[in-house]
Order: sequence, then C-alpha cells, then structure tokens
Amino acid sequence: MPKLTLVLIGDTNSTEIGSKNLLIDHDEQTNIEQFSSKLYDLCGRHFYVINMLGLQNIDKFPFNQGIHAFLLLLPNGQHNSQYSSGVQWLEKAFGKGSVAYLMTVVTHASDEKCESALTDLKANSSFDEKRYQTCTKGMMDEKEIIALLEKIDVMVSENDPHCYTGLMCNKNKEQEEHLDHKSHEEERIDSSVFQQNQTVEEMEENAMEIKVKGLPVIEPTDVKDSERNEDNTGGESENKSVPSATKEKAGEADEVKEVSNESSSNMTEQSVEESGAVKDAGPTSQTVSTVTKEFCLLLHYPAVDKLDENTEKTEVKCNPFIELEDVEHTEKTVGGELEIKSDPSTTNEKRTLNMEMSGKMDKQSVKISEEINIKKQRETETLLCRLHLQDKSQQKLTPTDFLKIGPPMKQDHGTCEKHLAHTFLQKLMMLDYRARYIPVRQDSAEVSHANPIPEVDTTETEENDIDALLSTSVDSDQSKQTRVHPMDVQMAVFHCSDSFFKQNMIMKLSQCQYALPLLVPDPVTMDIDCPLWTFRQIRKTWKITQIKDDSKMITMKSMPICKAETPMVSFFRLGSLSLSKSQLMNTLINDRHSTFFHRNCPGSTKSCHLMEGVVEIAWYCPAGKPNDAFTDCIAFCNLHGDALLIEKQRDILTEKSSVNVVLVPTLEKSHHSRNVISALLKSPKPLIILTADDDCGAVQMKKGKYKMGLKDRSQSDISDELKGIIGKILSEPPASFQLETMTEVSGIRVDENDTVCNKGKSAAKKMVDLLQGMDVSKIKDKFLPCQGQLWHEWGRINKELYHLKGNIENEKCKKQNELKRIRQDQCSASPSKLIKVFIESLSSLPPTDKEYFLKWTQILIDALSADDLSLILQNYDEKWSELVVLKEKHDKSDHLKNKQTELDQISRKLQSATFGLEHMFREMGQIYEAHAFLQKQTKMERTDWSKYPELAAELMIAGHPMELMDGDAGHVPLTWISSLLDEVIKKLGDKKVFVLSVLGVQSSGKSTMLNAMFGLQFAVSAGRCTKGAFMQLVRVSEEIKKDFQFDYVLVVDTEGLRALELAGNASLHHDNELATFVVGLGNMTLINIFGENPAEMQDILQIVVQAFMRMKKVKLSPSCVFVHQNVTDIAAAEKNMDGKRRLQEKLDQMAQLAAKEEVCDAECFSDIIAFDVQKDVKYFAQLWEGSPPMAPPNPGYSESVQELKNFILSKASQSAGISLSQFKSKIQDLWKALLNENFVFSFKNTLEIAVYRKLEVQYGNWTWALRSKMLTIENQLYTRIENGKLDNVERSCLQTEMKKTYEKIKKDMTTYFDDNKDKEMLVQWRGRFESKIKEFYDEQVNGVQKKLEEIIQQKNARKKLDDKKTEFENKLLEKSKELAHQLKDKAKDEEELKRQFDSVWSGWVNELTADTKPFQDISYDKDESDILEELGIEWSLINESKSSGRYKNISEVGDYFDYIIPPKHQEFCDTSQKSQDDMRENKNPIVQQRYSWWMSFKKMLGFSRQKKEKHTSGTSLPYDEQQLIRSLIDDVEQHNLDIIKRKPVATRGYSQTYLQEVAKNVKESVKEFETKRKYALKKEFTVDLLLYVFDRAGSWLSESHRKFKMNNDALSYLKSKKNQYYNIFRSFCKGNSSAVVLGELICEKLKSSAVEAVCNKTAIDLAGEMRCSFPAFNGNRLNLEKHVLKSLAEEEDFNGYITYIRHPRRQVETFIKEEVKKYIFTENKDKAGNMLKKNVEDTKQLVSRALFTATEKVKTPEKQIRTCGWRNFPVC
Repeated sequence: MPKLTLVLIGDTNSTEIGSKNLLIDHDEQTNIEQFSSKLYDLCGRHFYVINMLGLQNIDKFPFNQGIHAFLLLLPNGQHNSQYSSGVQWLEKAFGKGSVAYLMTVVTHASDEKCESALTDLKANSSFDEKRYQTCTKGMMDEKEIIALLEKIDVMVSENDPHCYTGLMCNKNKEQEEHLDHKSHEEERIDSSVFQQNQTVEEMEENAMEIKVKGLPVIEPTDVKDSERNEDNTGGESENKSVPSATKEKAGEADEVKEVSNESSSNMTEQSVEESGAVKDAGPTSQTVSTVTKEFCLLLHYPAVDKLDENTEKTEVKCNPFIELEDVEHTEKTVGGELEIKSDPSTTNEKRTLNMEMSGKMDKQSVKISEEINIKKQRETETLLCRLHLQDKSQQKLTPTDFLKIGPPMKQDHGTCEKHLAHTFLQKLMMLDYRARYIPVRQDSAEVSHANPIPEVDTTETEENDIDALLSTSVDSDQSKQTRVHPMDVQMAVFHCSDSFFKQNMIMKLSQCQYALPLLVPDPVTMDIDCPLWTFRQIRKTWKITQIKDDSKMITMKSMPICKAETPMVSFFRLGSLSLSKSQLMNTLINDRHSTFFHRNCPGSTKSCHLMEGVVEIAWYCPAGKPNDAFTDCIAFCNLHGDALLIEKQRDILTEKSSVNVVLVPTLEKSHHSRNVISALLKSPKPLIILTADDDCGAVQMKKGKYKMGLKDRSQSDISDELKGIIGKILSEPPASFQLETMTEVSGIRVDENDTVCNKGKSAAKKMVDLLQGMDVSKIKDKFLPCQGQLWHEWGRINKELYHLKGNIENEKCKKQNELKRIRQDQCSASPSKLIKVFIESLSSLPPTDKEYFLKWTQILIDALSADDLSLILQNYDEKWSELVVLKEKHDKSDHLKNKQTELDQISRKLQSATFGLEHMFREMGQIYEAHAFLQKQTKMERTDWSKYPELAAELMIAGHPMELMDGDAGHVPLTWISSLLDEVIKKLGDKKVFVLSVLGVQSSGKSTMLNAMFGLQFAVSAGRCTKGAFMQLVRVSEEIKKDFQFDYVLVVDTEGLRALELAGNASLHHDNELATFVVGLGNMTLINIFGENPAEMQDILQIVVQAFMRMKKVKLSPSCVFVHQNVTDIAAAEKNMDGKRRLQEKLDQMAQLAAKEEVCDAECFSDIIAFDVQKDVKYFAQLWEGSPPMAPPNPGYSESVQELKNFILSKASQSAGISLSQFKSKIQDLWKALLNENFVFSFKNTLEIAVYRKLEVQYGNWTWALRSKMLTIENQLYTRIENGKLDNVERSCLQTEMKKTYEKIKKDMTTYFDDNKDKEMLVQWRGRFESKIKEFYDEQVNGVQKKLEEIIQQKNARKKLDDKKTEFENKLLEKSKELAHQLKDKAKDEEELKRQFDSVWSGWVNELTADTKPFQDISYDKDESDILEELGIEWSLINESKSSGRYKNISEVGDYFDYIIPPKHQEFCDTSQKSQDDMRENKNPIVQQRYSWWMSFKKMLGFSRQKKEKHTSGTSLPYDEQQLIRSLIDDVEQHNLDIIKRKPVATRGYSQTYLQEVAKNVKESVKEFETKRKYALKKEFTVDLLLYVFDRAGSWLSESHRKFKMNNDALSYLKSKKNQYYNIFRSFCKGNSSAVVLGELICEKLKSSAVEAVCNKTAIDLAGEMRCSFPAFNGNRLNLEKHVLKSLAEEEDFNGYITYIRHPRRQVETFIKEEVKKYIFTENKDKAGNMLKKNVEDTKQLVSRALFTATEKVKTPEKQIRTCGWRNFPVC
C-alpha cells in the first residue's frame, strides 16, 4: 500500500494530543514544517500526518507533498456548526477542489454515543456518507484508526488524481480569482519594467548619453511560431525577427511578459549566471555587457559581447528594456538573431557606468531569474500531474512497481494521457521501441493532438476569398494544451524513478537501440546529473576490422560499456537551424532507426520541457561486415538545445570528445557564434563545422579542421561525406573516451557518488579485493570449495543410492558413510573468507544498501573475469584453428591428439572461469546442507549457517532469482530448497502460486522472452547463459487479483537443452532429466522452439511423457504451450495447419508407443500433458529488426510476447495454482522419483526405447539358446564323468560342441541388425550387444568347464578319502593311545582333548582336500536379478518389489485391480457390493455351499462383527476375473515348481539356467493369459509373479544344492563326520574298550531311529485318542468342515475364510495342526506325556531284545573280538 499524507484540520478540542494518540503522538502542537520527518507505522501501514488543528495561515504549507486526505475533526455536539465553517475554510485556503479529498471524523468521549451525528450531517449538501467515520477523542484504539485508514484507501482509489497537489490548489485559486490575479501580475511586471527603465535612465544621466540602435518589436504569436523543434527535444527554436511599429511602455511590458513566459521555459539558473561564449575584453564595457547579457538570456536571446580590436566599435545585443525612443538603428542578422550596434560617437561615453546602479540591476535580474525557475518548476509539476506522476517525485518508481502482473496492455488502441507513462514503461519493458510513439486518445477537449482547423467567416465574394487567403490571423483557441512530448514522457519517468529502476529503464532503452541520457539537468535544483550507475549493466559487443599485411583481420570485442574506451564524436549547434541535428546523427549510426528522437518523429510537438540541456549518448557497434559505416566502436553525443546558452554541458563535451561537430546557421563574422568557433579552431581537437547557408562540399581548412555546407544538399550526401571525414580523422589514433571518467568532471553530480551507492560498492569491493590477482578459473576451487568436486561427488553417490544391487544393505551403508564423509569435508572447508564477508554484508546492510551491494558484486566480478575470459577465448580460438588445419591434412599423429587434449583442457578452464552471484548462493546452500546433514552447528565468525535460508528468502521475495537445480552438478539441493521455501512461507504466508516454466534448446531465446514478458532479470549476456534451473516470484497486482486464485506466478527458467559443451549420453541424460523435472513442476510449460521445426523438442517431450507414465506415485498435472520463435512469415499460423496436424499425430503416436511400453492406458499425448494443438501453438516474429549488433528489437516480437502473456494469464485464471508448501512437497516427490528413474533418460526418444526393448527381448532369446545348448552339453559330460569315462574337460571340446549354435546366433544377430526396419537406430547399440553376446558365450563356456572340473576334482577327492580312510583311522587310534598315556589324569579335560584332536583332524583334512575347490553356495538373489534384467525388466521395478516384499503375498491379494490396465472408459462395479453379489450368485456349488455355511453359522452362533470392516468403495474387477488371475498364479506356481523339482539339482548341482527356464515359462503364461482377456496386466504383476515363483522354488533349490554339496564335496563330507570321529577319539582317550566304543556308535546310530519310532507311535496313539474324544475329529468330513467354519467365525478370521474358499485343504490342515497342538500342549498335556513315556519304554524293550538276540547269534570268543578291534566295523 502507498504511504498516505493526511492533513488534520478543525478545532483543537476535537482530539486529545498525547503520547498514546495514534495520529498525533506529541505532547505539544506540531509545527507543520516538521511533518516530513514524522512517519507513522500502524500495523504495517505507513503515513505522514500534518497537524493543522486550529491553524488558519497556510503560507508555510509544504505543497511539494501530495495530500491524500483532509481529516476534518469535529467534536460531538458541535459537529453541525463546525462542519460548515470547516468546509468554507478548506475551500478558501486550498480551493474548491480540495473538498473531494475531505474525510469527516466526529470525535467523542469514550462513554459517549454519537448516533445522531450522521443524521445531522446528512443535511449538508457537500457531505458524503461514505467518507464519514467516528472515533474516540484519544484516538488510541487501533481498530478505529485502521477502519479510518481503510475508508481513506477507498476514497484515494476513487479520486483521480489520487492526491491533491499544490498545483491543483493554485489552479483552483486561479480559476476563482482569475481577473484579480491577472491584474495583480500585470501590475507587478509593469512595476518591474518601470524600475528597470528608471535604472537605465539614471545610468544614462550619470554617464555620457548612450545612443543605441532600436529594438524590433516581437509579437507574442511570433515568438510562439518561432519555437519549432530542431531535434528530439522539440524545443530548439528558429528565431525570426519581424519588424513592427513602435509601442507604448505598457505595451512593451506586456510584450516582455509574454516573451518571458514563452521563451524562458527551457532556461536554467545556471545559464543565467554562466552563459555567454566569450568575455568582453574591454573593462569599461564589462558592466554593460553583463547586464545586457543577463537580461537577454532570460528572454532566450543569446547575448554575446563582441569587441573589434581594430576599431573601437562595440556590437552588443540589445537590452529589451531600453525604450524604443532611444533606438536609432535596427539590423537583422542571419538566423533571425538581433544585433544592436552603438553609435561610434557615443561608444566611449557609454562604457562608464555607475557600479551602484549595476548592482541594483544584478539583484533585479536574479529576482526575475528566480521567477523563471519557479515557472519552470510549475511547468514540470504540470507535466507530472498530466502524466499522473506527481506522487512519484517523492516516492520514486521502483523495480518492484513493475515486477508484478497487472492488467493486460491493449495493443490496438491509444491510451489516455494519465496512463501514458505507465504504458510507455510497459512497452519499454517488453522491448517495444514504439514506446516513444504511443498514440493518445482524445478523451477531453483540454488535450488535443492538433488544434482543430479554424474557419474564417467571410461573405462569398471573390474579393473576400482573396482577403481570407492572404489573411495571417485566424481566431483559434490558444488555451488548449498540446499533447505531451514523447521525450517529456521518457524524462519524466526517468526523474521519477529510483536508481535501480533507472538502471532497468536505461538497459531497456539500450536494447531498443535508443540514445541514453549522459548529462541531465535536474528540473528542480538545475544541477547537472550524470547517471553513470544506470549504464553499469549495459554490455556491448562489436567486431573490429583491421588491415594487416594487405589482409583484413576481424576481432570480436565484448565488454561493459562503462569500461569501453572508444572515440567520442560530439554534436551541438550554435543558434537556430532548419536542419535537424538529431536526424543527421541517426543517418550516421542507423539510418533505419531513430536512435536520437528528432522533430520529424511521430508524436513530436513544439514544446518539450525536460530535454533542454540534456546530453544523450549512443554507440555505433560495427558487425565486421563490408558495409559497416565505421571499423571500430564509436560513441556519439548529442547536446540538446542551443550550445551558446548551455555553456557547462558544451564545455564538458568539447573536453571529452575526440571529434567535435558544430552546426551553425552561418559563418559570417558578424554572427554571435564566431567566438565559440574561434575557440574550437584553436583547440587541438578535430573539428567539423556544418553551415546551414553554404552549399559547398567538405573542405579541410587545416589539419583536423573541416567545414562543410548543408544548403541544398540531400541528407544521404551529407551523411556519406560526414562518415568519410570522421573515419579519416579516427583512422589516426584518437583521444578515447570512457564513461567511468565522468566521475572526474567537476561541476556535475555523478549518481555513483551518492552515499548509499558508495556504501554498497565499498562492501562489494571489500569482498572482490580478496580475488584480485588470482587466476579466475581457480577462484571457485579456493573460495567456494563446497560446490566443486565435493558436491558433484555427493550428487553422484546420492543417485547411486537409488540403484543399489547385490548386497543392498551393505552397499547402502557404505554409500551413506561416503555421503557423511563428504559432508564432513564440506563443513571443514567452509565457510571461506569470501563467503564470510559476503554473508556479513547480506546480514548487516539495509535493503537499499544490500541491493547496491549485490549489483556491485556482480559488476566487479564481471570486470575481474572479463580479461581472463577474453584470453581464454582467444587461446581457444587459436588452438581450434590449429586443430582444424591438422584434421584437414589428415594428420593422425600424436600431435593431433595432444592438440585435442589441450583444447579440452581450455574448454574445462573456460567453464571453470564462469563465476557469478549464483555461485555465491550455491555455496551458501551447500554449507547449509552440509551442516544440516550432520545436525550440528559449528562455530562461525559473525555468521550462522542456520540463517542462510532466511537471507536467501528475503532476496527471493525482493525479486531475485534463486537456483532450483544446480546445472553443473545436475542435482537439486533438496534440504536447501525446502528450508528456503519454508522461510518464504514464514514471511509471506503459504501463498498460492502458478508455476510457469520454460524449456527449449540452447540459445533459443527463453530468458529473453521471460524478461520481456515479466520484466525479469534472468541472465542473457555477460558470457553466462542460464545453467540448471532458476525460480523467481512475480506478484499478481491487486487490480487483477480478483480474477485469479493465486497470489504469485513462480517463473522457472532453465538452461538450454542439447548444449554443445555436453556430449553423447551425458547430454541426453542431463537434458531428459532436466526437462522432466521442469515440466513436472510447472502448471504450464512454455516449449520454446527456434524456427518452425520442433523435432528436437519432440524427442525430449517423448521422454518426458514416458517418464511421467513411470512416475505413478507423483501426482502431476502438467500442460504445455509451443512457442515458435524467429518465424518470419506473418501467415505462419495459417500455413502451418498441416504442420500442426503432423505434430499432433507424431506426439500421439509416441504417447501410444510409450503407453504400450509402460503398459499404460494413455491413447494420446494430451492424456499425459494437457495440450490443444489448435490453441497451444504460438508463432513469434524474429527478435531483431535487422542484423545485430545495431538492430533494434522487432516490434512484432513485443506484440507476440504481450499476446502470449495474455494467453497464459487467460489459461492461468482457470487454474487454482498450488500453495508454496505443496510446491515444496512436489519438488521433493518429483526429484526423488527422478532419482529412482534411470532408464528412459538415456534415450533420445520413445521410439528408441521401444526399439531397445525389442532388442533386449531378442538378446534374451539368444542367451537362452546358448544356455539351453550348454546345459545339454553339461548333462552329457556329467554322465560320462560319473561313469568314469571322462577325467578332463577341455575348453576346445566345449567350443566345438557349441560352435554350431553360436554361429547360428551370430548369423541371426547380423540379420537382425542389418534387415530390421529400425536399423538406423539399432546401429548405435550393435557393437555393444555383439560384445555382450561374445562375453556371455565365453562366460557360459568357462562356467561349465569350471563346474565339471570341480566335479572331477571332488570325485577324485572322495576316492582319495576312501583310499586313506583306514590309514587315518589307524593314525587316529595311535594318537589316542599316545594321548591316553600322556594325559592320564587329564583325560577328563575336554578342551585339551579337543585341541589335540583338532590338530590331527585339520592336518588330515588339508591333506585330503589340498587339490580340490569347494563348491560355492548359491547366490540366489543375484541370479534372480540377473535373469530378470536379461529379460528386459528394469532394475527399479525389481528393487521396488523386493524392498516392499509385495510379491510374497501375490497369491493372497484380495483385489487384483491395481495389477491391471483396463481398456479406456471400461467401468467396473463397486468392490464391496460386487464381491458379495458374485459369491451369492456364483453357480459353483462348492462356492455357494461354503458361502451359505459361513453366513448361517455366524447367524446361528450369534457372532457379529464387533469391528466394522473398513472398505474403500471404488472400481474393482469382477469376481470371475479375480478368480481367473488367482488361478493363473496358482497354475504358474505349481507348474514351475514341478519343473524345478524334476531338475537333478541334488545329484548334479544348481544351474542358473533352471531359473531362466522358469522365467521364460512365467512370461509366456502371462502373455498367453493376456491374449484371452480384454485388459492388460501391468509390468509389476509379471515382476511380482516371477519373484513369487522364484521365492517358492528357492527353498527347494537351496536344500537340493545342499544335499549335492554334502554328497559330492569332500570337505563338506568330512565336516559332517568330525563329531563322530571326535567321540571315538575321546572314548579311547578315556580308556574305554572297543566294545564300549562299539556300543556308543550303535547308540548314536539308533538314537535318531528310536526317536522317530517313538514319535510316530505317539502320533498314532494321539490320533486314535482324538478321533474318539475330540468332537471335530469323531465324525465325518462334514463335521470337520463345520468345526473349521465355527473356528473361523469365533476368531472372525476373514482371511482364513478366504483361504478356506480358495484352498480348503490348506485351511483344514492348518485347523488340524492348531487343534492337535492345543490338545497336546494345553488341554491334555499329561495324557500326551504318559503316552510318550509308554512308547519310549516299549521302544527300549525292543532295542534290548534285539541286542540280546544279536549277541546270542554272534557267540564269538572274547579273544577273537579283541584281535579284530573296532577298526573292522564300519564307521558310517
């Protein structure tokens, strides 16, 4: 809200003045002179208060401050009477117009009521009920004051203009007292003239009589006619003297007044004091000269004293106040100037003057000069009021005022005068150079474009017609205002802008190829300002043409214009000319464009108030072409107005310029410009004099001094000749001009010397001084360590975290530790001294100083790197040229490689040398992320990392772009961005935003378009294109906010895609990832295309669409608009209808292909990204109107930008936008989804993906052929090994067996790559897949060879074991005997026994297995993943299913709807209702029977659900379809388990081929199922089903392979026997006999069998017992099912019921197990225990009986047994 100025009027008793009064918090009456320093702040509202309570005199009232409201305070009870008197006083003091700004406030005591006051006041005709408020006298209630301010806001918005000014006050008074005022003015002027005349008479009496030649009388109308536009000021005059009759003194006074009013508007106080080309040499004539000169200047007469040294005749300009009776002779000079020549006989007498009288005249002239200045200020104030800028003289325009989205600008119609300034700025910000030529609507009679044509009333006779024709006077209304001069609009806006907005404005003017103000007289103080600051962001590029050794050499130069040292050519005129100087200058610079505004430009008028004395500058920048006007950059300066009168600016230009060009009416000696020209001729500076009354060609008078006539010559001839002269002069090294040297000029005010600017510059310089003397390519490494290699490495590892393989947990832990280490390194390395200084300045500086600081920082950084960048570019150019030469010579030596390496190094150095503010903010972000990651705050000097987001948020709210994605690292710093947006939300609230992003190839004009559309400042020059993505907030203005559902537009600008500095797959991946991110973020994305062919962007969009299809968890609703730039054909939109159709077809075709690949139901492009080909394709004209660098922007481009902006806002008005917090979440979700996605981004387009996937399927077929053939060979060889017919497996043997199959596959590959319709696309992968198949073949051969060799080794090891078994047993016996003797009493020490045994055992095992390799365990998880990836399934799908464990429950899923993709528009019934209906109506009798049982049992037993089942209604599959999918899962599972179980895993070991066979079967089954259904199954279903089958087969495969290892691996076999041998060893060591050892062995062998027998017998007994006594088991099958259902009902186990329906046997088995378990361990624990004990005793008796029988049968003598020993019975 704007700051308000309120004036309190009325009775002092109407309020209580005190410290708590919210409007007047003073103890005493406030002096009105002090008002400006008292700014009130109430709840964020700022307002000034002028207290005039009880005051009647307004003489000291400060009218320079606009008044928004007069608050008439009326005490309750006296309100009626005081209202009338208050209004009368207001009208008298401020004029009747002030009543429109009146707000009536009735004050009352806190316990009073003033309900009748409103009724009383309504009786007054001037009273407005809407502008009425009541409040307590103390004025301490914030709510009352806020309500009052709200009513004032409404009043201000209704009033036009919004505030009441001194000018309006004066106008009102003048209208009321017009006649009296006019009489008063005439009397005052007459008195002044009389005093002047008296003074002259007294001087004549005291000195010798002065006889002067007469002064011709100039009529007011003649003066007006003489004021014609010479240049773009429109105010440079052609003065023509007209002889007239003698008039009386009174008439002369009127004439003086008229001349003064008309001619002095362009005068300044400076010119009054300092004008005059040359001082008079004669001391006696000095006083007369001074007096005469001063008064002539006031009336726009260029007074110059001339003294002829050869004669004593003095020529002086006349004093207009000398009476006509004293004038003897009148002469007319060339150009209309007047000369008054004194009589030679009286000259000496008139040189003696009275000094006292001269002093009086000086005072009088100063007084009149002040009056002229006041009049000039009033004219300026009038101009500002007409443009509605009166408020902006104090509250300047700022960039924030235009960094917002306002009402759309109308293109076709003109604008009214009050909107002229705003429209000018809108057009200028959009780079429309027609901003100077805005047509003005004639809304009122007060302003007219041209006066209406007057008519002459005459009778229709031939004589009267002739009289009317010859008549020179026509009655016309001279009171009407002319329209505002275009340059007055520009300069008024310039004067009403703050320094930052001036800088933006000048930047846009420069881009429009307009001249820029270099020296500007202040309209108030008359000081001369040099706005050097406004030039700081301008950068010019040109090409210098030099001739060396008879050959042209062209060098490019690009630098900030403030730093450029160029020749300067200055133009000014002396006197009045009919030729336009500015128009002539335009022909030198750009004859197709009016760089300098001139009198013949559209909209030019006679009067221009603000351009007199302004010096404009423009640069000619050659393009290095033959038609260049000049070979190097040249600055052209143009002084507006008569240089004779503007001495200060003229002197500065002549001093600074390399060449001076002077335009004069004549070169006669008598002309007043002679002395100025004489001084210029004496100057060493080159001079070109152009004379209006001469028709001669160019003549060189002496070296560097030329003259040329202009009379009767065409402008093209003049221009060509002038170019030749200037070029010749500048061919010799001229004196150069640099803008920065303007700070050395005395007598002018340079804006950069302002305190606030200097403060910002000092802070920036303090920081940049740290970088002085450093190689710019090393600055970032030293001072910004966090964002370099550390950040890049962190981003790479973080991406790898989302694509882990193998041992995922270990890998994850390892990666996380690496990330932590990097963050620790970042914390250790930061903050650098540079960042400390930067943060300190950001934290401590006030907002304005901070803005200067940031601007200066970028300026100084650019200056620092400019020279280094130029050298690097030059070096790059040289190396590149050398490399091209070598390539042309077909040089393939190392020299070529070395040059290529050098070029790559320079390229990397060039990228490292890019340094700007964005890198400082990026470093802040990384420091913050590092500390936040480690969750600890380190000690920093005078700064705190936790405050960084707040600092950045303040800048973002102020309009600075912030980096969203780091373009160098290709990563989004999520922690930093989230914290930054959190701080923005804290400061603004959770506002809604409409996200507008832009996407396009490199250098297609994206940033330029956004800058022109919204007035943004995205980088488009300085050698730095946008990298990554940046976001910037643009506020929606209050005027149009009601039409939108959001508060801001968040603009996201991105780097150009397909950048040349990125190559190959890196570029593809980066571009596709960035495009997907940007399109996904935006509510709307502008797809920017250079030209009419969208091929590049089509490819990228296809990848974006496919990526979106894969990101199912991220909710996205993007839309896009295609913008074709640089389209020259105006009928492009109509002619490209066929192109649009093809574009639509292509996008739809690719979307369908992507949908097929991703098994998605999308049918067209717009199903994924909203797009209407009829409306959402726009065509832009080319940006430049001609060839750069001198071409202005094309107005058609600006119109296109405006139309696109209106279109965007129209579509945005239908969007609700998203809140900032939602935007933050969207960034996080989208980026994480992108990190998970790693497949599609490596491809150019969707067709590539489809072709690649087909190739992968084919590759899977080829590998299967190799695997299956190799498995057959392996089985054949295994049989031969088992039969002992093969002792060695040769690789050549395997290759011979595989040769036929391998050759066939190679032939098939060649055919596939050569004959496929997509062979052009396939060629990029041919080499890789040929290598892969060769590697796979070698791997299979090596794998089978290794496996068979291991089997042979293990077989040999087992044979060796059998052979040495007896030897080992004997050795073991001997060792035990030795230990028995050694240990004796220590035989009970188990540890010692075990240690001794281990020493013997390990030696024996090593001896037996020295030459064998143990069988490896199955790496089942890895094999699963490898097989699935070979089938073309992406790792992300595999990983997602595995990590979630979803696949394990696929057979028990209640609803398979999430696994299918139904045909579009197919409807499914509600899940809850349909499932019950299906079960109720199912014709399967078993299903019907079980369902009825379930329902009846629940009802009969009185069970009801205590917990209501939650069910989400929605679409679901019909029950039959659910059953079919479930049957598919069961069938596939059973079928493949049967296949696996038929494999000889236990005998021949595990092979990966078994899994591949299963995978192929599963895929074929799913594919076959889909062909019979109307819907498709998602990829997730196939992946889950494969993993499910693998999981079910895994346990069997693992157990079978374990048995294989046990039976075939010698080491495993020995390990299994270790305990048995140890027990034997221990028994012998304890001294046990062989019989005892034998007994122990028998017991060990019988133990497992006995336990099994006991358990089996007990189970039979318990089963018999339960069948008799347990109700569920003592009946038939129906009885059992009844108890099963009862159990389910009691437990309310719905899942169990579902299992019972689907797999009844499984559920009944579960029920029986649970009941038996309960019977044994809970209900009948003792009975079961007794049964077990009984069976143990029975078994024991059986074993004892068997032993007795065996003993009886053997009957062997004891001696025989002792001889035999234990070694003769088998151990196993």
